[in-house]
Amino acid sequence: MNKALQSLLDLLDLERIEEDIFRGQSRSAVVPRVFGGQVAAQALVAAGRTVPADRHAHSLHAYFLVAGDPGAPIVYTVDRIRDGRSFTTRRVVAIQHGQPIFHLSASFQTYEDGLEHQADMPPAPDPASLPTAAEMLPRYADVLGADRVRRMLEAREAVDLRYADAPPFAFVGEPQQPRSQVWFRTDGKLADDPLLHVCLATYVSDMTLLDSVLLAHGRGGWAVGDVVGASLDHAMWFHRPFRADEWLLYDQQSPSASGGRGLGQARIYTQDGRLAITVIQEGVVRVPR
Repeated sequence: MNKALQSLLDLLDLERIEEDIFRGQSRSAVVPRVFGGQVAAQALVAAGRTVPADRHAHSLHAYFLVAGDPGAPIVYTVDRIRDGRSFTTRRVVAIQHGQPIFHLSASFQTYEDGLEHQADMPPAPDPASLPTAAEMLPRYADVLGADRVRRMLEAREAVDLRYADAPPFAFVGEPQQPRSQVWFRTDGKLADDPLLHVCLATYVSDMTLLDSVLLAHGRGGWAVGDVVGASLDHAMWFHRPFRADEWLLYDQQSPSASGGRGLGQARIYTQDGRLAITVIQEGVVRVPR
């Protein structure tokens, strides 16, 4: 396991300071605030640690309230909303400097047999044929700037994330269809802990989803241009078992942008075509005057 992945796993290994109270740290990000995927993943860890091991996360709904301070710890308080025969519900509030910065509701379920169907996996290139971030990002140093490239590479050292097509910052000033695909997996093997795999997928899910909003307007992604953005709310449904250390296809699109907000929706498939996760996120998308 590489050092960056171990660092990420350490980040998700929250300190338990009371029965339902946990403390987490932060890592550096491309922007000067706590990465939203980190807060969501840590909150889900906190919720999952208060749930019986035979109940697995099947959905989460979250709101980002205030930008987090990467220089301060985050305290997660868990409310045990419901413990039913099949379902368990938890509410988590993330607190910094005495105020809530994020809250999450998550539901967990025991395994059940039931009806089965799914949307078909869309066509996508073999991830092994695509360039790694280390191979691809330096090609755009003239657009991104050398320092931004360095920070983006550092932020993705724990996760092997590969664009199926050119990245958004290849299309500055060139509107595209509001759709993108990336393959991702952790850069190393993980333990056989279903909660860990779900939390790592949650972490990655906030990295690229709103890129499809900017593609529609030729804005080139969050790393370039004059667009200001931040996640507002985030929802995920976990349909089938998967491993975050095996290739997952993140098929993303944006059906709408208006009122200073943009919506992204996506499906995440295993490499053998099983629909594992559905994701929807809305974010602030502002172009300063």
